[in-house]
Amino acid sequence: MRFISGDKESILEQLHSAAESDNQVETEAAVKAIIADVKLHGDAALFRLTEQFDNVRLSELRVPQALLDNALDHVEADFIDALEQAKANILSYHQKQKQSGFVDTEKKGVMRGQLVRPLETAGIYVPGGTAAYPSSVLMNILPAKIAGVPRIIMVTPPGKDGLNPYILAAAKIAGADEVYQIGGAQAVAALAFGTATIPKVDKIVGPGNIFVALAKREVFGIVDIDMIAGPSEVVVVADETANPRFVAADLLSQAEHDTLARAILITTSETFGQAVACEVEKQLQALPREEIARASIANFGQVIVAESMEIAFDIMNEIAPEHLEIQLENPMDYLSYVKNAGSVFLGAYASEPLGDYFAGPNHVLPTSGTARFFSPLGVADFCKRTSFISYTKDALAKEKDAIVLLAEKEGLTAHARAIQIRFEEDDDNENS
Repeated sequence: MRFISGDKESILEQLHSAAESDNQVETEAAVKAIIADVKLHGDAALFRLTEQFDNVRLSELRVPQALLDNALDHVEADFIDALEQAKANILSYHQKQKQSGFVDTEKKGVMRGQLVRPLETAGIYVPGGTAAYPSSVLMNILPAKIAGVPRIIMVTPPGKDGLNPYILAAAKIAGADEVYQIGGAQAVAALAFGTATIPKVDKIVGPGNIFVALAKREVFGIVDIDMIAGPSEVVVVADETANPRFVAADLLSQAEHDTLARAILITTSETFGQAVACEVEKQLQALPREEIARASIANFGQVIVAESMEIAFDIMNEIAPEHLEIQLENPMDYLSYVKNAGSVFLGAYASEPLGDYFAGPNHVLPTSGTARFFSPLGVADFCKRTSFISYTKDALAKEKDAIVLLAEKEGLTAHARAIQIRFEEDDDNENS
């Protein structure tokens, strides 16, 4: 792990200089070509691209309903029980996010309000590749269910031996309406534009690799998206009161995701940082995904030694991490220091995987510093808001002159005229 120390400005300068260069030109061109191919050739492109990228020759795109209905027969009972427990926690948390509309009648003759309506269709992307994520199925589908989305379409890439049975089981438990065995940028394009088989959706959510992320960015505006996800990341703020073994394990829990994942410790003690770094190396050797985690730690693992805990949190807020662990004595005392973070884990026993799988808050979180302006996925992401207005004639009469003045100052005389015309007959009657 790379050690960084000095004053705050020096540390931030070193962090920025260590940031990964944005060399995505070739990938962006490839993604645009895939999207154009799917838009033009539809299902035929999906079959061809799945064989090209996944080495799987499909006979059909949609997962048969019978296979989905029987999905629970092909996984262990204790796995089903774990999913059901996680589902209960996710539902209980997200149900508190549900919003209703309102009607405001405070001014006489005026009614203003807001409707909250679910999207008609949502597309859920569930990644495959180096790891399968049944937990992502629950985290993406259940908030949409609470919002009331009537049609939830799930896509996930096929493997050489078919679809992952644990992902199918999660889709059944979460309540996916339709499942399609496609992945990558081609799946995003299919959801955005629709094909003969796959319906066009209103919004695409869910994490994926760089091709998926760039494809979502490319189709944004044609459909809505949740966010553009980058590599997974965790920042742990800790001091000598923390257990180095716990901290190291939590850093590695993110490093094993991807070779580009970022695992960062911020501490005020270099001695503690060294102890954590030693533990990281010791625990790495026992990981089945050692190669991935080791590359992540070697390239992006950092121990930042700050001059004070206040500066430690300033640096953390500048990083704006996806996951933040506060492993300090009385961690709640520091929650007010947090400005930019996707999800916060307080204390030694709130390990980040607790949020990934079970506690209930969503694990689809802003990455790459976007916690400065993005929020975790939630029920509101599957809703839209519509305002409504009603004025009586008397109410409009009281405010018409101000409206006309504003319209005329903007040079929009037809706007002003649309208000004035409603009172011309009255003015004529008064003048006659």
